[in-house]
Amino acid sequence: MEYRRIKDQIASRNSLDISNSEDKDGDTGGDDIESLHGKSLSDVPSSNVATFGGTFSDRSKWKRKSMVTLALTVLTSSQAILIVWSKRAGKYEYSVTTANFLVEALKCALSLAALARIWRKDGVTEDNRLNTTLDEVSVYPIPAALYLVKNLLQYYIFAYVDAPGYQILKNLNIISTGVLYRIILKKKLSEIQWAAFILLCAGCTTAQLNPSSDHVLQTPLQGWIMAIVMALLSGFAGVYTEAIIKKRPSRNINVQNFWLYVFGMAFNAVAILVQDFDAVMNKGFFHGYSLITVLMILNHALSGIAVSMVMKYADNIVKVYSTSVAMLLTAVVSVFLFGFNLSLAFFLGSVVISVSVYLHSVGKSQR
Repeated sequence: MEYRRIKDQIASRNSLDISNSEDKDGDTGGDDIESLHGKSLSDVPSSNVATFGGTFSDRSKWKRKSMVTLALTVLTSSQAILIVWSKRAGKYEYSVTTANFLVEALKCALSLAALARIWRKDGVTEDNRLNTTLDEVSVYPIPAALYLVKNLLQYYIFAYVDAPGYQILKNLNIISTGVLYRIILKKKLSEIQWAAFILLCAGCTTAQLNPSSDHVLQTPLQGWIMAIVMALLSGFAGVYTEAIIKKRPSRNINVQNFWLYVFGMAFNAVAILVQDFDAVMNKGFFHGYSLITVLMILNHALSGIAVSMVMKYADNIVKVYSTSVAMLLTAVVSVFLFGFNLSLAFFLGSVVISVSVYLHSVGKSQR
């Protein structure tokens, strides 16, 4: 009996020693896990919070940038199709100046609606209030005037080009944007990007080749001139607007949009008075409007919002990338809607343009 009692005591002591040893070995991991329970984020080491916060912020920015770029691509690809579709017997029965005015008014209303939601959620702050200074608001008339001329030209250019051809020539924006980036924003372009510009010109020309006609190019000289003027206007207005928006990064994008669209409405109202005053007074503001016209106006308004979001959270080059992808989508849709002939020249030109866009993107990341 004495032997068994001594043996039980020894076994119990050994078991206690092993248990204490395991507790000491596991203190670090166990305490780390248990210490997180019931603690606020402020109790966690700042380095861990910073790492997690940075990763989450990067993912959020990437997701937001991807969404606005995808939305802009879809909207841009359908833009030319809706403009062509809104014609009746080859002409616009509605006033294009009134359509442009409604686009600016709708964009202004959308910006105000977004601001109202922010005011209800976060209150009115220095960065989201509409009150502004003369110095801040005086820079908006320049891009508003440029966009007015560019938006009017995009209706008249369809007298010389079809929807896919318009998207092809629209890629000239990349060249004007890149050059103006260098001149205005002092951003250096890499050698790969300059080579991409040359490829882009070759791709646009190839896509416009017309082997079945006496004319070398499908688009006449008037169409090319209008396309070049539109590219210059769009490039300058885009770069100038980006410089304005990013000059004060903390300023709410909807406030900046609101003032830009207010001046856009004012300039389009002047255009109505100058160009279509008699027609509007005699036939009415909405004369000739159809469902397609309404969809086109909605498309233009949402495209404008998406462009400003891209400029705020990405850059203007992303905008022209989405335009290039939209070129291919427009061509495919036009085959079914308008019987567009997808020729070998158009296909090869589209491939060259896509390669140039890719090289431009690679060159931008390597500079």
